Amino acid sequence: MANFGERLKYLRTAKQFTQKQMAIEFGTTERAYQDYEYDKSHPSYSGLLFMADYFDVSLDWLVGRSEIKERR
Repeated sequence: MANFGERLKYLRTAKQFTQKQMAIEFGTTERAYQDYEYDKSHPSYSGLLFMADYFDVSLDWLVGRSEIKERR
């Protein structure tokens, strides 16, 4: 099963965004965003919810707890 960083990178590249663009969208630094993709750190709970909503995916899928991508 994929982890959070892998799924975040998958979603970003599907939209053809750079890490810098995503950092701006999420209101963080480029370095902090890179750390998310490399699984060196994780956003806050509210940050995770924002990301799941932004990409229109389930929170469980985003964090690697489920293989069901669609929100219910």
